[in-house]
Amino acid sequence: MIDVLLQTLPFFALIGLGFGAAARGFFPPEATAYLTRFVFYFALSAMLFRFAANLSLSEVISWPFIWAYALGGGAVYLLATTVALLRKRGLEEAAVEAQCAVIGNTGFLGVPMLALLMGEAAVGPVMLVLAVDLFLFGSLIVILITGSRDGRVSPAVLGTVAKGLITNPMIVSMALGFAWSASGWALPEPVNRFLDILSGASTPGALFAIGASLAAKSAERVSVAAWLSFAKLILHPLAVGVLAFFVFDVEPFAATVMVAAAGLPVAGNVYILAQHYGVAPQRVSASILISTLASILTVSAILAWIIP
Repeated sequence: MIDVLLQTLPFFALIGLGFGAAARGFFPPEATAYLTRFVFYFALSAMLFRFAANLSLSEVISWPFIWAYALGGGAVYLLATTVALLRKRGLEEAAVEAQCAVIGNTGFLGVPMLALLMGEAAVGPVMLVLAVDLFLFGSLIVILITGSRDGRVSPAVLGTVAKGLITNPMIVSMALGFAWSASGWALPEPVNRFLDILSGASTPGALFAIGASLAAKSAERVSVAAWLSFAKLILHPLAVGVLAFFVFDVEPFAATVMVAAAGLPVAGNVYILAQHYGVAPQRVSASILISTLASILTVSAILAWIIP
């Protein structure tokens, strides 16, 4: 584990650097917002497009993988929802807490870190995890909260979900990349080089942005945040790991990538959604902060356990 910890430490050190810069006021919130936008719309999108353009969709799509990840995440999602309802928090808060339990920071942390630590062979499985998170669990929170407020799931809600998916730059960049791959054309060398240079900014930029955004997070409702962090960092990878290794016929390397991705800390976009709907943003903020700090050890432990 010490060897793996030493390999993951530079990634978390970049997060710490961003946190320190923002906490000292050297990197104000406006700068964090613009850096996040740059990474989200340009650097990370360039990385995903480049990876997808050099893969075929048939190499990425694996139904045993999808079933294992979706059902494992679904079990944890249901557990977190049940715990929230038993605490009489209501469906809206339950949906937000369940989102914390299953949506990891796959885009900003998982894609760059796992691609470097596990090699480019990990890119396909990580993108599949990202797709399930965005299409399935990312849609659930919108449907549950809006349906709870309206008393029903209307066509307008489904339209909102569809619009959110087709305007998400990560989904668009992956779709365009696979479309290019299907054409059978190789990326022209200048284009490939351009994407390589731009995507190179995604790893340091994303990690620095994560740290800078954590400086604005609070640690209120620590007991609930600790439970949600435990669900995300321990229960989520455990659930998908059991299904991937013992129930579904998932290719072993892809299964290890899936478990590693499931062990990532709570994603920042959960806070954005919670703030947008006005549902427990401080609780989500604390969950992101605690899970990210704890993941320094838990992610290293998971990687040391699953990687030969």
